[in-house]
Amino acid sequence: MPNSPRAGQPAAPDELIDPRALLAAYHDVRPDPADPAQRVAFGTSGHRGSALRASFNEDHILATTQAICEHRAAAGVSGPLFIGVDTHALSAPALASALEVLVANGVDVRVAPAGEATPTPVISHAILAHNGHGGAGGPGGLADGIVVTPSHNPPADGGFKYNPSHGGPADTAATSAIQNRANALLEAGLTGVARIPHTQALAAATVHDFVSAYVADLPNVVDLDAIRSAGVRIGVDPLGGASVLYWQEIAERHKLDIEVVNTAVDPTFGFMTLDWDGRIRMDPSSPFAMASLLRLAGSFDVALANDADADRHGIVTPGAGLLNPNHYLSTAISYLFAHRPGWPAGAAVGKTLVSSGMIDRVAADLGRGLVEVPVGFKWFVDGLLDGSLGFGGEESAGASFLRRDGRVWTTDKDGIIACLLAAEMTATTGRDPGVLYTELTGRFGSPAYRRVDAPATPAQKKILSALTPEALGATTLAGGAVTAALSAAPGNGAPIGGVKVATADAWFAARPSGTEDVYKIYAESFAGRDHLASVLAEAQVLVDAALARG
Repeated sequence: MPNSPRAGQPAAPDELIDPRALLAAYHDVRPDPADPAQRVAFGTSGHRGSALRASFNEDHILATTQAICEHRAAAGVSGPLFIGVDTHALSAPALASALEVLVANGVDVRVAPAGEATPTPVISHAILAHNGHGGAGGPGGLADGIVVTPSHNPPADGGFKYNPSHGGPADTAATSAIQNRANALLEAGLTGVARIPHTQALAAATVHDFVSAYVADLPNVVDLDAIRSAGVRIGVDPLGGASVLYWQEIAERHKLDIEVVNTAVDPTFGFMTLDWDGRIRMDPSSPFAMASLLRLAGSFDVALANDADADRHGIVTPGAGLLNPNHYLSTAISYLFAHRPGWPAGAAVGKTLVSSGMIDRVAADLGRGLVEVPVGFKWFVDGLLDGSLGFGGEESAGASFLRRDGRVWTTDKDGIIACLLAAEMTATTGRDPGVLYTELTGRFGSPAYRRVDAPATPAQKKILSALTPEALGATTLAGGAVTAALSAAPGNGAPIGGVKVATADAWFAARPSGTEDVYKIYAESFAGRDHLASVLAEAQVLVDAALARG
């Protein structure tokens, strides 16, 4: 789709949400469980929706939290539950609803003080720390967690996701069970949901210092001494999200030259510039959403950003501007596996199948195995937990990697350490990640990559998710013979929820979004931008024809 003429421009007052109307809808609108659009639906990152569309309301959170309580009890998870929220308007009331149900079910809840926002990776870090980095559990048994966030989604959205005792996103079996039980509770008018008054729930919850535990541990995953010694000048824009307080604490505790260029926290996110379609998104991989930070690129050695729950990263350098997420992932992999002697010799590289082929070439050059999985960070959890993966990353600017000694750090995406790694690279090599990526292209070629989003109805998304290579019928692509057509990921055989078609020097993949009413076509070519345009054009024709056939 073409970009909006307002893309990259500051949001105007009439483009902002009305938080009061949104909160009123959260409490007053009752979803109709007979309407598929108003049921609980766990995508790649939990349940998301908006109170204004009757898809993220109090009933949804009460039912989903009860379902989580029953699921964790059945799984034998009896330890504390760490819960965090981001800065979206719907996150605070959803936290309140969840606490009322959790405490009523006898769960030992750990929450930040005074409604303080907590990033997704910090919850993963807390779970793993309690459980002995994947061990048998700490005092009281195994811990798990909930993060109330729709990630980078627009301000009117809410999100709710469950992280089991492994610290990462719940797998399909768990999310399906939770989703089905939550919808049954909705259909029963919430009969079966235990709930107590909010004041009582808040008094029973244990206040937890997430900030100190996470920030103090950072030198064990990133070389902060090198950053400090080199005097790397760092600019950070948290995009109004949960990392604001964390970046301030990182700078103070570790004496780093960090300037947080935007400390505003506003549920309208009115300080943002508009994304490609004229909507507000806190997407640090989008040049439109990052327009304000891009204007400051020359003021720092490296400039960094996170989305609202800090599980995504944005990297800006003076010469390259905003790095394409694939470029940064490739550079990070190349650097980490050459600068982490404490990592297991057999640790492999994890990538989603819509990430760049440059990663394949870098991994091969390093002599490391490559594990290619479907979209969704849940596929990296086991590998990061046991150290068989040194790195796991997604093209949507999400990644995590092992501690410097080879043990697990987080099993969910961590945009904070991904950002700090950019500063470490700059400190230890004397060249920023943009320069380091250019060096990689000199060795392995220069791929052109693009993702195109297009509107899709729920019915069209369902068709696309079940599409097979045979139904697509592609034998050639942009002048090249098709060498592979996949509906399952080569790394683990799991369904990809779409298709991927490859030639010797190009590929495309098509899949529905798990969080918005769009489908995505990803494409890459090592034969130049004109060839990439041909790949995209042919991919669009193939996908449109498949959707038309139903």
